[in-house]
Amino acid sequence: MQDNKQAALALGTKPIGQLLWQYALPAIVAMTASSLYNIIDRAMIGQVVGPEAIAGLGITFPFMNLSAAFGAAVGVGSSTCISVKLGQRDYTTAEHLLGNTVTLNLIIGFLFMAVSLLFLDPILRFFGASDMTLPYAREFMIVILLGNMITHMYFGMNAVLRAAGKPKHAMYSVLFTVGMNILLVVTFVWWFRWGIKGAALATVTSQSMALCWQLWLFSDKKELLHLKRGIYRLKAELVRNIISIGVSPFLMNATSCIIVIFMNNQFVRYGGDMAVGAYSIANSVVMVFFMFVIGVTQGMQPIVGYNYGAEKYDRMLRCLYLAIGCATAILLVGWGLSMLFPRQIARIFTTDPTLLDLSARGIKLDMLVFFVVGSQATITNFFQSIGKVKISIFLSLSRQLFLLLPMAYLFPMLWGLDGVWYSMPASDFGSFAMTIPLLLWYMKKFKRS
Repeated sequence: MQDNKQAALALGTKPIGQLLWQYALPAIVAMTASSLYNIIDRAMIGQVVGPEAIAGLGITFPFMNLSAAFGAAVGVGSSTCISVKLGQRDYTTAEHLLGNTVTLNLIIGFLFMAVSLLFLDPILRFFGASDMTLPYAREFMIVILLGNMITHMYFGMNAVLRAAGKPKHAMYSVLFTVGMNILLVVTFVWWFRWGIKGAALATVTSQSMALCWQLWLFSDKKELLHLKRGIYRLKAELVRNIISIGVSPFLMNATSCIIVIFMNNQFVRYGGDMAVGAYSIANSVVMVFFMFVIGVTQGMQPIVGYNYGAEKYDRMLRCLYLAIGCATAILLVGWGLSMLFPRQIARIFTTDPTLLDLSARGIKLDMLVFFVVGSQATITNFFQSIGKVKISIFLSLSRQLFLLLPMAYLFPMLWGLDGVWYSMPASDFGSFAMTIPLLLWYMKKFKRS
């Protein structure tokens, strides 16, 4: 246990560059592996099952975002609270936060599964499913929803592992999940020909196996944070703290759900089911590179949270600036590749000529100003990590709800299908322009501290 305390204390003493590398690299590796899985998963579905299945998978994105919203509310909220409590050396409260994380994930995961399964078809229709895409979307989501409690617990425990000073263990968990996922999706989809249902079953099975290992880690009494009797009963104050911080990522993911629903319907309206498929492919490409940024922000979170709790603001700000630089550099690479090789990238997912043409153009338009997104995402995560909920919520909603939604409604009236695509880079740049002045204004407060 003494070693674990020293690992937590190192967040306030080690050089910031070394710490960010130590914490971000495992998260980046894990996110890269996850991106690789997403590519293989969608490529397998597109190549083996067909372009209609890719369109059907695109319809499920709002469902996945909504589920992730509830998971993030608990996982991000609890891990941020744990980081701050470790910075304050309040180990007892940190341990009770772990127990409350387990209980909340089980309750929310079950309720989301039950309600969603009960109204599955109407929800998918609302999300933009047509007669052609509904069977694929339904087949995929039934399996995913049956494993929803496992998914919530898996992501929640991984967030706590990072907050507890174990970024490598969090990475190992994701790498195992991804490796097993790839093996199972090839077996289920390509070998057994179970179609889109096989891809969903591969996801749930691999996450179940990883969760067993996570729970085994947290059952070790030598760990600073470990599962034991007496920590699972929900405490109003802890739940309130978790939710108050978790509301920002919840709203971000919930808004993503609303946006994807709206975008799916706009793409169907102006371009048909194949346009939805192109949006699904372009989204997959965006997430490949954005996963790197998520890795950087995940590595930044415990460092920022700990040093904020310890009132070491100079270290906190150095970590923020370094993370912004890393995130921007990563997305510049993604932007360059997408501008130069959009058709080659789209060909990974499909060989259908119509879908290939739509996807290649969509990738270029979607990622037109992609390089500015990294700083906006990092700054939003920074405010979330120090518990500045209102600012984090505002920044989370600015891109999607305040900018993208009205643009995606108005632009197609002027430019048709291209207008739907134009709305995404326009909102990216608009949110960036709003975020930087807000950060500069707020930084003055810390520099005076």
